Amino acid sequence: MNWEEYRVGVNRGLPVGMGYFSVSFGFGAMAVSQGVKALDAVLISATNLTSAGQFAGLTLIVAAATLWEMVLTQLVINSRYALMSLALSQRMGERIGLLPRLFIAFFNTDEIFALAMAREKPLTVPFLLGLGTLPFLGWTLGTLCGALAGSVLPVSIRTALGVMLYGMFVAIVVPPAKQNRDILAGVVLALIFSCLFAWAPGLKTVSPGLSIVICTVAAAGICAALFPIKDEEAAA
Repeated sequence: MNWEEYRVGVNRGLPVGMGYFSVSFGFGAMAVSQGVKALDAVLISATNLTSAGQFAGLTLIVAAATLWEMVLTQLVINSRYALMSLALSQRMGERIGLLPRLFIAFFNTDEIFALAMAREKPLTVPFLLGLGTLPFLGWTLGTLCGALAGSVLPVSIRTALGVMLYGMFVAIVVPPAKQNRDILAGVVLALIFSCLFAWAPGLKTVSPGLSIVICTVAAAGICAALFPIKDEEAAA
């Protein structure tokens, strides 16, 4: 174990861990407000480490969705991690065994992937494990604190905490949407499809899990057809 590499990874993962704590606090508070036990909420975070997937999963759990809807929704939402893991494997400077690969794949979130790919040196197992340590702890402990706080806080405050995730999504989506019309088109299409499934007669009877999958695939498919990435852009 190269502890120097591990220390470098831990240092670089510190800001992500702090951000994860605040977001997962909202997840924990929202989970207990929906009837999920505090321990169950912590176990969800400790074994998943995915914000969008967990919040979508919580929606399905509360709606008593079927297992196949849960599986299909998570497959669509988290399919990007497979491509991200393939990209990381191309940057590894050494052959690694099965167990380290499992840990690295588990820690592979959007933010951790971005930090890993931004490193100029070849990626190593100690560096990637260190990079994921504080984000994992921040996400799990944030959920615990949010769940405990949500168990004792008034309903009005728990409801306000539940808005934290939507604020985070707005902060993530709006800046790139203002700079790139393709992203803006995808956001608008997703909003239109979501509104149709929420209010249109017939469509509003579709289960939450299936509507999430349809909206995601439809918006992404239309944007892929209208705004394909050229070969020179993909290689850049």
